[in-house]
Amino acid sequence: MSDRITVEELAELMKTSAGVTVTPEELGLHNPGFDTLGVDSLGLLGIVGELENRYGTPMPADAERSKTPRQFLDLVNSALMTGA
Repeated sequence: MSDRITVEELAELMKTSAGVTVTPEELGLHNPGFDTLGVDSLGLLGIVGELENRYGTPMPADAERSKTPRQFLDLVNSALMTGA
């Protein structure tokens, strides 16, 4: 397990935790909003919860309010890199 979440991992988490299937290319190229992709606040909360379980550390409070996958990854990866 790395100390960074990749676009591929986020796509898999979106499928398993939020029930939304999207390719990593769709996330990386266009940076659509979570709402456009069909990920609601509960789905995003599920993704955050899965990451907290996986890494054994709380994710930033703002992670569950991220509007886009890129914003989410920047926030979460920044926290993981600093150990916050």
